[in-house]
Amino acid sequence: MKTMTKFALLAAAAIATPGLAQTLPPPVIIIVDMDRVIGDSAAGKQASGELKTRNDAIQARVSSLRTQFGSEQETLQKSAPAPTATPAVIAAFQAKVNDFQKRQQTAEADLQKRGNDFQASRQYVLKQINDAATPVITAVMLERGATIVLPEGATLQHSKSIDVTADVLGRLDKALPRVSTTAPVAPTN
Repeated sequence: MKTMTKFALLAAAAIATPGLAQTLPPPVIIIVDMDRVIGDSAAGKQASGELKTRNDAIQARVSSLRTQFGSEQETLQKSAPAPTATPAVIAAFQAKVNDFQKRQQTAEADLQKRGNDFQASRQYVLKQINDAATPVITAVMLERGATIVLPEGATLQHSKSIDVTADVLGRLDKALPRVSTTAPVAPTN
């Protein structure tokens, strides 16, 4: 008898559940192309120009150091003393080699720091744009009666009528015309 009662309750629940699901309104979906929002926004274009200038400077420094250290290394190799040279000559040469290696390591550390700073700045720009775009997207979502916002990259196909990227871009340009391209200094512990 208990089994029959449990079965009846489960059957009633199963029958009632589809009825509840049918009362929900169909989802309204809008699409936002975040790559366009980041790349085509006024803030994105401004930041892109500034970051490109910084990256170009880093690349120029890399090229300059390669040339400088390459010719110094070649000169050192050509001026290496013979194994039969006096200890003073060998010690002087080794001092030059040590100085060269120390300057090379310092330059590599400087380039690493510049690269890390560049990446931190790039991430900071993306964060600022994403943070400013979120309330804009929420406002567009509410105005359109949307229940779901999808990034354009998450769709295989969609109708242009549900793509609100242009609207988001226009509003974002007013809300965030510029961003900082200098990341805040991370706190040290």
